[in-house]
Amino acid sequence: MTEEQAKRRFLQLTGVRFISVLLAFTGIANIGGKLLPALAPGFGLMLVVFGALEFFLAPIVLKRIWQKQDQ
Repeated sequence: MTEEQAKRRFLQLTGVRFISVLLAFTGIANIGGKLLPALAPGFGLMLVVFGALEFFLAPIVLKRIWQKQDQ
């Protein structure tokens, strides 16, 4: 793996994790009634769960994709 490829993968992983945390915090804001209160709390709970799952599962999926690309 080249240094440029490693940098690109690091930025992708960081971006995915940032978006995941952003989704979870958006969900928390929705549950609290600060964001789209008409959809609270169901939509907010869905965002929190999806953000948490994405935070923990997306790096595993990316790793598998990258391993296939390296072969």
